Order: sequence, then structure tokens, then C-alpha cells
Amino acid sequence: MSLRLLITTVAKKSDARRIASATLRKRLAACVQILPGLESHYIWKNRRTTSREFLLLAKTTPAKRKALEQLWAKLHPYDCPELVTLTAHASAAYARWVRASVR
Repeated sequence: MSLRLLITTVAKKSDARRIASATLRKRLAACVQILPGLESHYIWKNRRTTSREFLLLAKTTPAKRKALEQLWAKLHPYDCPELVTLTAHASAAYARWVRASVR
């Protein structure tokens, strides 16, 4: 069964929790994981930058992906947030749980 995984990063744990909470309250994802300790290396405004971040990973359905991405774009503190969607194949039981959770 096909699912969508939406990924983003934020600098503060409080922002990660705020985004995760709003996502679940609106039932746009079945689960949002917050992974601490991420070290990001990137180019921003023509400068090499390194920062500590939190990774958010949300599991949702294809039908809810666009609404979830719009919510995250609205709530995100960054000027140019990373909003990356991956297609994933899940077990039938897990996919049923995700679908039931976002209704």
C-alpha cells in the first residue's frame, strides 16, 4: 500500500512539537516523528552553513499530502522550509491504520 512521508527540519524543539501537534489535531498525518541531534550542512545565501536541527517525519495518505504540506508551509519558521515528500510502500495493516487515523 502506498503512503506519503513528508519531511522537514526546524531549529527548535518547540517548533517541531508545535508543528507535530497541529498536524495531529487536524488529522493530516497518523504519526509525526521528531528526531533530535541532526547536523545539517548546506549553502544559504552563498555561504556554507552548519546548524543543529530537528527532523520531522510525518506519515500520511496521498489524499492528505497537499493539505499537510500547506499546513507545514504556513506554520514553518524558516523563510525557505524544506518540504520534501517521499512515496513509501507500507504493509497493508500499517497503511490501513494511517488511512483510519487521518479520516
